[in-house]
Amino acid sequence: MKVLFIGDVTGKPGRRIVAARLGALRREHRIDVVIANGENAAGGMGLTADVAAELFAAGVDVLTGGNHVWKNRDAYELLDSDPRVLRPANYPAGAPGRGAAVLRTGGGLEIGVLNLEGRVFMQTLDDPFRQGREQAALLRASVPTVVVDFHAEATSEKVAMGWYLDGRVSAVVGTHTHVQTADERVLPQGTAYISDVGMTGPRDGVIGMDRDVILERFLTQLPVRFQVASGAVQLNAVVITVAPTGAAERIERVQVVEEAGAGAH
Repeated sequence: MKVLFIGDVTGKPGRRIVAARLGALRREHRIDVVIANGENAAGGMGLTADVAAELFAAGVDVLTGGNHVWKNRDAYELLDSDPRVLRPANYPAGAPGRGAAVLRTGGGLEIGVLNLEGRVFMQTLDDPFRQGREQAALLRASVPTVVVDFHAEATSEKVAMGWYLDGRVSAVVGTHTHVQTADERVLPQGTAYISDVGMTGPRDGVIGMDRDVILERFLTQLPVRFQVASGAVQLNAVVITVAPTGAAERIERVQVVEEAGAGAH
């Protein structure tokens, strides 16, 4: 199985480049399953039913989330009703939606997807490590291939999760920081790992947001209204090749850049 994981889709520019380029990426890499982090897909922060439908129509099979998935109340019903849309599994009982699912692709393949959120420099949630191990075991009882989106701030926490789940899942991919890292590898027990897949959205802002607004925030320390940046657009992703046993064989970084006016923005 070949899995394409697309890093944090940010705003309309991110959605447009996914729609424009995903078909070619599927063909080029012979992709079986597409997973995308969609927590910033609506206006740069949050997710809505309409935006999710747009990404599914573009060819995404599963959407994962993170701490920003709660920004739009519209997402609450979506999380409860659509098993293709996940939020981190380690939110307390009673939170809308689900954090893990076994999903069947259009080609008839089954894959387990698990979403977790880190706690370092973030909210105080349930333990993602123990929750991850328990949920991974439940998924592996049904399917050999399990991909984990670990939405976390600290690189150390992400690396630790990779080692903790090595051999228990097919891949642990980091999201949230919007900067693609260069540490992709297959760990000794067969788990593909990368600290952050990166961001799919405006390249020349500050992690997707208008740079002038962000600079004003840093220089004045006053609250500002964030807005999605304009200009060149990038698509950051990884391609993970998984053996029938569920062990990863390869992980490869992907980066596509379209300059402003090239059709994606």
